[in-house]
Amino acid sequence: MHVIFSLLAVIVLIAIAYAGVAGAGMTYLFGVVIPYAAVITFFLGLILKVLKWGRSAVPFNIPTTCGQQKSLPWIKPNSVDNPTSTGGVLARMFFEVLTMRSLFRNTKLDYRVAHGQPVIRQGSEKFLWLFAILFHYSFLVVLLWHLRFFMEPVPKLVGVIEALDGFFEFGLPQLLLSGVILVAMAGALLDRRLRMPNIRYISLTSDYFPLFLIMGIGITGILMRYLLRVDITAIKELTMSLAVMKPVIPQAPIDPLFYAHIFLVSVLFAYFPFSKLMHMPGVFMSPTRNLTTNSREVRHVNPWNYPVKTHTYDEYEEDFRDLMIEAGLPVEHNPAEEAAAAEGGGEAAEAEPEAPEEKKE
Repeated sequence: MHVIFSLLAVIVLIAIAYAGVAGAGMTYLFGVVIPYAAVITFFLGLILKVLKWGRSAVPFNIPTTCGQQKSLPWIKPNSVDNPTSTGGVLARMFFEVLTMRSLFRNTKLDYRVAHGQPVIRQGSEKFLWLFAILFHYSFLVVLLWHLRFFMEPVPKLVGVIEALDGFFEFGLPQLLLSGVILVAMAGALLDRRLRMPNIRYISLTSDYFPLFLIMGIGITGILMRYLLRVDITAIKELTMSLAVMKPVIPQAPIDPLFYAHIFLVSVLFAYFPFSKLMHMPGVFMSPTRNLTTNSREVRHVNPWNYPVKTHTYDEYEEDFRDLMIEAGLPVEHNPAEEAAAAEGGGEAAEAEPEAPEEKKE
């Protein structure tokens, strides 16, 4: 049901935008109002979420590590996986953000039956890392070369990225690999989530909806570039007017599929701060990643500690001694026995004769 609901939600979003423009002529709503509202929601939601994270107290040093911590001089530490300095933390964050290093080392448990006996095997998850890194980098490339629609003149860096993206020079217009890879990797991640029972069991609508949404954005973009051949000049006129805060709906008609495409992008922007996609900025604020591992050098004390009234055993025995004696439980102090022992000791001392004094010469 989570899969069906997510897929239907994206189809309905496309239908709403397409019908709204083609049938009702609501080009200003889908071309201006909704994109602006989505961008405002994106930045406000992002700021509020980061401020909320910033106010969250981190009383303990809780980094996750994979290597040897710095301790004795003759034990070689792992300064990246188990950093004790700010430089080591920066290096770990660099590799984590740009190469997804922790995901590269991820493993999976595989349950199989061999010779009639259940066997648990631990295997590599390198394909998951490959799908994820291709997905994220292709998404980044798509975002960067889309800047050509919002800038004039187009920066040289954008031109270089677009030239590298279309390196194979296949087809006309030139095939850009990033869009195809983005859709393919989103499909691969979706297939993995559907195919693996343990992953499917824990997956919710919030896991499927972003994948279908991104696939919808990629597919509508591919259709416009290679099949429908929409009016690029009119589209850039609209996007440039949005960028300079002077929105103008171009006189030349634009295919309604473009408005469906931009509507899906707007939904993604507005949905981003309230979804699991916030792991992008969240990795920089994760205490498991951005803290040093110096617990063997510095004692970390919980700042929330406060005096706690304790109940010692002596106080406990004082409260329940009679009941403990009655139940036959041993006690450390028994006033009756101690008093009897004291009296017996005194009588014995009185009955003992005094030793005669030594004669003085």
